[in-house]
Amino acid sequence: MTVMIEKLFLDSVKKRFKEYKGLGEKTFDQLNDDEMHFQPNEESNSIAIIIQHLNGNMTSRWSHFLSEDGEKEWRNRDDEFETHQFTKKQLMEKWNEGWKVCMDSLESLTENDLSKIITIRSQPLNVVDAINRQLAHYGYHVGQIVYLGRWIRQADWKSLTIPKNKSNEYNQQMQQSRR
Repeated sequence: MTVMIEKLFLDSVKKRFKEYKGLGEKTFDQLNDDEMHFQPNEESNSIAIIIQHLNGNMTSRWSHFLSEDGEKEWRNRDDEFETHQFTKKQLMEKWNEGWKVCMDSLESLTENDLSKIITIRSQPLNVVDAINRQLAHYGYHVGQIVYLGRWIRQADWKSLTIPKNKSNEYNQQMQQSRR
């Protein structure tokens, strides 16, 4: 059975987007309402602001992904970086709303769509490049979320991956599970 590279690509990016979403959520699980709004300094974004930005980006980029410019007229990007007093529950609603639009759009794509041209801010991009662009963008921001969560929780942080000084144990577990 031959699997087309297009299908492999779509399956891979869906998996990676879901992994980033999960890392964010594992971070949020460790934080309270106030911690979601912590800013290391005035120039830094809080986790709340990053969520606001990701929501705006995702709903704009992924709504009508193949047929409309990814920068929608209704988007107010500057407001995404303003401090709002959303509760953690409201932030999770924004988080889930953005991810739903993103994942629904990805699920609707076919192998034939990958060679199409879309636009973001009037810039033409093939669909593969546009997807990779968003994957990198979301990975960048989820990394910021995880870093901030770790900074906030300090010694109380529960590792999301392999804990420090546990690489050998992890590798041994992986080898045993493959047998």
